[in-house]
Amino acid sequence: MITLTYVYWLAGAAFAAYSLLGLRNKRPGNAAFWGLLALSMFAGDRLGDFGNGLLVLGLVGIAGFGGLKRAEGDEVAITVKQERAKRHGNGLFAIALIIPAVALIGTLLFKRVPEWIDPKQVTLISLALGVLLALAVGYVRLRPAPMLPIQQGSRLIDSVGWAAILPQMLASLGAVFALAGVGDVVGGLAGQAIPQGSLIGAVLAYGLGMALFTMVMGNAFAAFPVMVAAIGMPLLIKQYGGDPAIVCAIGMLAGFCGTLMTPMAANFNLVPAALLELKDKNGVIKAQIGTALPLLAVNIALIYLLAFR
Repeated sequence: MITLTYVYWLAGAAFAAYSLLGLRNKRPGNAAFWGLLALSMFAGDRLGDFGNGLLVLGLVGIAGFGGLKRAEGDEVAITVKQERAKRHGNGLFAIALIIPAVALIGTLLFKRVPEWIDPKQVTLISLALGVLLALAVGYVRLRPAPMLPIQQGSRLIDSVGWAAILPQMLASLGAVFALAGVGDVVGGLAGQAIPQGSLIGAVLAYGLGMALFTMVMGNAFAAFPVMVAAIGMPLLIKQYGGDPAIVCAIGMLAGFCGTLMTPMAANFNLVPAALLELKDKNGVIKAQIGTALPLLAVNIALIYLLAFR
């Protein structure tokens, strides 16, 4: 049976390759950072809590002291890119679309063969299979040098840097906050602020709380366990009888509106500004606020109108 372990091994192999390229290109900080991440993917379940804690401190130390350096000189020449684009046309996009297509089809079909693939992890496993299939098709159609995809992957991941793993770190932080009882504290404060028996007040507190906590923590996955424990579960679902699927799904969308408006979501908002060399590092955020606020209002309205019918 294919389990999530194989996906971790695939990711570990990619990070190990990036680590080796970092050594070859005389970027020891990059080599150490991606090497530690590869170790986490290969053996994180065997390192134990203390070992994984040391590994995370190592990652934070390397990133915090500026150990990660952007790749230089590894980019494919612009003339080569133009020639390939002219030769292959829009067919280049077909290769990229293989990944979401396989992820969607696999999610729908693989649950029917639980003896082959872990039914609890079909989406992530399908995503990994889509990556492998797209890579294979790319090799057949484009015929690049054998190491070119890995080299360009390394160039891209070095350009993104530590922000590449920010979602995982912040999601872990959300789980820690939930276990520490932050949701109970927030719930107590919200209970004092929300008028007794006010459904609209509870919905507003939940939707706005998801967006605001996401802005503070940088990731909706980090805000989600806190706000569900504070307001979503005790008030919207248990007290008012809201549909859990609607409350949770649209609540996440409300959180994503916060993602559009915070520099804490560095991988979404600051990295693109750096890669595009924008003069204003917050330019992406400023451009997104006009979309985020109406979307947040719509999501709150949808929770109120759909979850309590």
